[in-house]
Amino acid sequence: MRERRRRAARLFAAGRRSQAEIARELNISRQSVSRWYEAWRRDQSGWIVGAGRAGRRPKLDTAQLQQVDEVLRQGAQAHGFGTDLWTLPRVAAVIERVTGIHYHPGHVWKILAAMEWSLQRPARQARERKEEARRRWVAKRWPAIKKTPGGGEPGFSLRTKAGSRSGRQ
Repeated sequence: MRERRRRAARLFAAGRRSQAEIARELNISRQSVSRWYEAWRRDQSGWIVGAGRAGRRPKLDTAQLQQVDEVLRQGAQAHGFGTDLWTLPRVAAVIERVTGIHYHPGHVWKILAAMEWSLQRPARQARERKEEARRRWVAKRWPAIKKTPGGGEPGFSLRTKAGSRSGRQ
């Protein structure tokens, strides 16, 4: 953002473009350009620096994120879990064990997204699945038990207001 503000200052000083053109070139709103222009014109100190980072600073630094990434790549079973499936509570426990920093499992997905990990679910199929029997069931049995809306019968409506004879409310 600081570099955009510097470019805006150079464009203001050149004086050959409108604020709307500057906003389009820098891919920012016209309102921001207008505010920046006023600050530049009044020579207000610190307008190029801006307000700084918004929100709370992250608890984990880059080195700790790298450490967590390496640990997660070892697999869940390497860390004492029964399966090799990473769940948010498991990841939260490993993060706390490795870094000493506690995260609620509901917030761990943000850390995983920042580390460019994606949600992956295992395919849910029985190992002893009989594909031919499944196909036969879907083709023959399922249509017989599946509910169909309407089923060719005429529909009906009920009055919802007591004492209403016409059905209108």
